[in-house]
Amino acid sequence: MKSVADIKLQMRKSCVVSEFKPSFLNGLFLAGDATATATDGSLVQNSYDAIEGGGFMATTYPSPVPQNLKMGRNVGYSYPTLPPGYQNASSPGAPGMQSSPLQYQPALGTNHITGSMSGLSLQPEGLRSINLLQERNILPTTPLQAPVPNLHEEIQKLNCNPELFRCTLTNIPQTQALLNKAKLPLGLLLHPFKDLSQLPVVTSSTIVRCRSCRTYINPFVSFLDQRRWKCNLCYRVNDVPEEFMYNPVTRVYGEPHKRPEVQNATIEFMAPSEYMLRPPQPPVYLFVFDVSHNAIETGYLTTVSKTLLDNLDLLPGNTRTKIGFITFDSTIHFYSLQEGLSQPQMLIVSDIEDVFIPMPENLLVNLNENKELIQDLLRTLPQMFTKSLETQSALGPALQAAFKLMSPTGGRISVFQTQLPSVGVGSLKSREEPNQRASAKDIHLTPSTDFYKKLALDCSGQQVAVDLFLLSGQYSDLASLGCISRYSAGSVYYYQSYHHQHNPVQVEKLQKELKRYLTRKIGFEAVMRIRCTKGLSIHTFHGNFFVRSTDLLSLPNVNPDAGYAVQMSVEESLTDMPVVSFQSALLYTSSKGERRIRVHTMCLPVVTTLNDVYLGADVQAITGLLANMAVDRSVSASLSDARDALVNAVIDSLSAYRSSVLSIQQPGLMAPYSLRLFPLHVLALLKQKAFQTGTNIRLDERIFTMCQVKNQPLIFLMLMTHPNLYRVDNLTDEGALNINDRTIPQPPILQLSVEKLSRDGAYLMDAGSVMFMWVGKNCGQNFVSQVLGVPSYVSIPQNMTHLPELETAESTRTIAFISWLREQRPFFPILHIIRDESPLKSSFLQNMIEDRTESALSYYEFLLHIQQQVNK
Repeated sequence: MKSVADIKLQMRKSCVVSEFKPSFLNGLFLAGDATATATDGSLVQNSYDAIEGGGFMATTYPSPVPQNLKMGRNVGYSYPTLPPGYQNASSPGAPGMQSSPLQYQPALGTNHITGSMSGLSLQPEGLRSINLLQERNILPTTPLQAPVPNLHEEIQKLNCNPELFRCTLTNIPQTQALLNKAKLPLGLLLHPFKDLSQLPVVTSSTIVRCRSCRTYINPFVSFLDQRRWKCNLCYRVNDVPEEFMYNPVTRVYGEPHKRPEVQNATIEFMAPSEYMLRPPQPPVYLFVFDVSHNAIETGYLTTVSKTLLDNLDLLPGNTRTKIGFITFDSTIHFYSLQEGLSQPQMLIVSDIEDVFIPMPENLLVNLNENKELIQDLLRTLPQMFTKSLETQSALGPALQAAFKLMSPTGGRISVFQTQLPSVGVGSLKSREEPNQRASAKDIHLTPSTDFYKKLALDCSGQQVAVDLFLLSGQYSDLASLGCISRYSAGSVYYYQSYHHQHNPVQVEKLQKELKRYLTRKIGFEAVMRIRCTKGLSIHTFHGNFFVRSTDLLSLPNVNPDAGYAVQMSVEESLTDMPVVSFQSALLYTSSKGERRIRVHTMCLPVVTTLNDVYLGADVQAITGLLANMAVDRSVSASLSDARDALVNAVIDSLSAYRSSVLSIQQPGLMAPYSLRLFPLHVLALLKQKAFQTGTNIRLDERIFTMCQVKNQPLIFLMLMTHPNLYRVDNLTDEGALNINDRTIPQPPILQLSVEKLSRDGAYLMDAGSVMFMWVGKNCGQNFVSQVLGVPSYVSIPQNMTHLPELETAESTRTIAFISWLREQRPFFPILHIIRDESPLKSSFLQNMIEDRTESALSYYEFLLHIQQQVNK
């Protein structure tokens, strides 16, 4: 066991201010592959750039969503070219159409925002400083909310929902020098395709955009009069098209400022033909299964086949939907599902060095027309290879075959793999040495081959995304395999040590997550671009995608569970700009074959003082962006370098605050109220599997956690980083939520320290992808019997993972609360119910962020270390 002094010494050595100081904010950070250029020979290459329309500024990316949509789900608006009775009203001077204060009331423009902001008073709480060494109980008892931008109330009501689009700084520094002085990162975090309960959908032959920068008209433009509007990004004055004069909601002519496009920060357009490079392709789903001896032993194929069989009719699509299957071991097996066959026909290709596609016309077939054959195949597939002794895995050739099959149409490949690929192209060798897992020099976070990245880029060029499901108990080199999903805009799923008998809880997890995966919304042939006010620039992107041109993200598939992040800088002074705006545009084809554009716009104030910059800091968004940057630093440099840079991010920002904002130097560790949780969140990152040191973390497990950091929306990333702890043996209905006739208790969130645990209580830890319920030795008999359904504490089973549904108030409350937590996420967290002496207790305690571990400081020790560096 290392002493506190040893750990402090180690921290000091790694964080000491020197000539080379790892930091994310000093220009040393490298973007890695995020700025790669397009490959030759792709189907679409850069041609979507002309369709979506470029701009004068660096742009790119996903999108946000509105807080106060007042319309029903998928509200559609169809506009006539001209409303009846207005065919001849071609100018503002037409009879009856003169502008007047009564007839024309333009939306609030930037002048109104400026005037309104001058009268606003900043909240005293936001201005105060906190001595972190004295105020230990700083964690809110309710989920932390995003800070509200300091805008006029009418403007803020129209702003984006921060769950979908938020900035690390809700007060934008006027200059890069001011941003540098604050020592905080500037960036956006996006959840662009999130499932929405309300989404206005506009059908119009004219989509109104700025003629200069191609910004879509939005709530933050200014109407100079009835016929002209000023762009809020480049300030060009544009004409209002005749068709836009008609408001389909009120059915009144002459109200362009009241149309849905100008009343909603998130809106979706039905795109006309000029937004298409080719007719929308049918939804195509190809499943690629590992059927080697190791794969069959795990039993995964039974679970996957049954889940797919149960959800065939729920796959997103229409009457044109196509589906196909490939299996592989040391050879590749195709399945002809030709209409008229009495049963599926297997076609075996044994030459994996030169893969070809036999009978390609019968391998991807219409789902509706061939459903019986497809169902027969899924019923028989798990038994077809039970006697196989083939142990080799030709994943690379199987993926090549899948790519060739999917190239004409594009679509989604879902590949299931259970071991290290061993034959053919893309074969890999084990690089993991358990005793050196934590060594900065020997850790293998980079791919061992570029085969999977190159293939992913080819897939991206042909509008094919690849999702990887890894179900393995042994090292499978996820650092290499994961590239197939990262660069094709796919996702990675990892089920460590999956086995249908030895690890049954993983079976339920796979079932639930696969059902969500199969039935969730999907967009095809997507591209995304983010635009921002002139003077700001976007320079680095994080997520799963390929940057096909300098500012256009290629997303062959887009799904509602993916998150993205971008870094920004202030290229030109934002003088005389009271506010700036950000807009993301996502152009995609729906599963119904409709070309759509989802647009999100956010408006934020510009500030000139350092105090105001800190006042608007969004600590969760900052943590999320730093986590993305740390993953890239770990890969491009080293794990220790990334850890040092995370610590220095805290030291630098609090040092800047101390020296430049505080008028009186006070003892202790002072932080602005907005950053009071910054050291805690960074310490949580350091203790997360992606970045923690120690030999107990498998390499694939570390890589998977890094994949999650890069691909998860902020809300889930924060839960994975800093779990929520609740006491659940005393749940009541006081303050409960009422949702669909269900009462959901809302217990307070507790600090992650064993000091908060009592042996006479029961506690639920929600760590995002896993949950722990720790039951103390002296927990009340009422909870043990009425919730756990056992007669005594010692009767609690060792591997209990489900709560019995008992007809008691205590059981109903507890199950309702846990179910509500699970419903809010796209993945299924396993619940481990553990006694005080359970082997899993160590996993539970590892998430106690504020407590000391063998290789990491406690929260208080970490604060002392930060204070020492800040006061140097």
